[in-house]
Amino acid sequence: MITLNDIKAVYFIGIGGIGMSALARFFNENGVRVSGYDKTQTALTIQLEQEGLSIDFVDDVTHLPKDVQLVVYTPAIPKDHKGYQYYLSNGFRVVKRSDVLQIITQDTFNVCVSGTHGKTTISSMVGHLLRHSGFGCNAFLGGISVNYNRNFWAQEQSATRQDQVCVVEADEYDRSFHKLSPDIAVLSSMDPDHLDIYGTPEAMEDAFIEFTGKIKSGGWLIHKYGLSRSDELKGTHRFTYSLSNASSNFYTENLRVENGTYFFDVQFQSGTENWKLSDVHLQVGGLHNVENAVAAIAVARILKIEDDKIKAALKDFKGVKRRFEYVINPAPDAITLIDDYAHHPAELQALISGARSLFGKQKLILAFQPHLFSRTKDLADAFAESLDAADEVLLLPIYPARELPMEGVTSELIFNKMNLKQKQLVTRETLLHYAATLQQTESRPFVFITAGAGDIDSLLSQLKEKLTGA
Repeated sequence: MITLNDIKAVYFIGIGGIGMSALARFFNENGVRVSGYDKTQTALTIQLEQEGLSIDFVDDVTHLPKDVQLVVYTPAIPKDHKGYQYYLSNGFRVVKRSDVLQIITQDTFNVCVSGTHGKTTISSMVGHLLRHSGFGCNAFLGGISVNYNRNFWAQEQSATRQDQVCVVEADEYDRSFHKLSPDIAVLSSMDPDHLDIYGTPEAMEDAFIEFTGKIKSGGWLIHKYGLSRSDELKGTHRFTYSLSNASSNFYTENLRVENGTYFFDVQFQSGTENWKLSDVHLQVGGLHNVENAVAAIAVARILKIEDDKIKAALKDFKGVKRRFEYVINPAPDAITLIDDYAHHPAELQALISGARSLFGKQKLILAFQPHLFSRTKDLADAFAESLDAADEVLLLPIYPARELPMEGVTSELIFNKMNLKQKQLVTRETLLHYAATLQQTESRPFVFITAGAGDIDSLLSQLKEKLTGA
């Protein structure tokens, strides 16, 4: 296997992807010359260029560097991509992102966070907790931490540990997480997704079970209480967590909402051992994020981080971009605008229930952009059931990402299965027009949520303007 010392120059195909850019930043900060390609310029690629990375937006073989020791590609790129084919046919070492994570983490202490949903927030919480407390870590995240405006950071020299610690988001897509070797693994969920890869929900569960089998001897598994087939999960030491189920090892008590934020205690029990962390303060919204915090606290407890440092770090945690992110902050008798990456029925359910917990009886209007034709087809019934929990739903066309259209699969598939009366199919243009009318038609404060893993967030600045009339 190639070592990090062998790499002087690296090229990324799809460098603007959230996981790819984290790796690009890792190499750049370790003195490796980094360049790459992406289809379009984004805020993230502009940031990368400002950090000294060279990025091309034209798929032209003459633009490719020929002196690289490693080429990294995302499975999302088409296989006829000219740059990919050039490197593949000319003897270059061409690997997936997961192969690079395997190289980086082969000799480190690894906290690997997996699950159909929740992994980005939990890994960001863990990474922030270790950094804020002075414990230290390298963090490879699948989202942008609001605290640091980054998806990667390196272990600081002042960290208390002498060996390298890596916090890694363990992605189940394309079985990427099977390349990792966790010392501590977190498993948040095994709900069906990526059935274009796995075929059946059972096969996907098999993959998660196999992931837990990668935990090093003597290592820990922290998994959500009540997962199906939990008796098949691996790990020398195993703890469960939940929002409030006292049958789990880690759970909350005395949960309350004050001024739009959460306060709670975390109770741990295992055999004769009992421990309590009182008055934890979390300022990001959503009950699912309280549960995510419990998982992060479990990791911190295993790593023996002091109680006061855990509490200080979580109080300071500002969240992850596009995870229950406030675009218009809550205020009495005012409109609230929230943006979220939710693209799975369970994530939408958590998003809506989290908003309800904070905003009570305020009207909840949700604009949703389905992501992938295959996911829409496979989970249309579950999407409809989750969306019915809102007061009003606006459905945008499906964002195709890496897929070609499927006959008969449109947003109307979800729309027709919904029981909710206040629903409509919209385009980007009609959504903005409708948002501009809400101040006149709604007589009381309301919560407007945008959700989806596509490009719905590109409308946020215009939506904010339309909703506020500014």
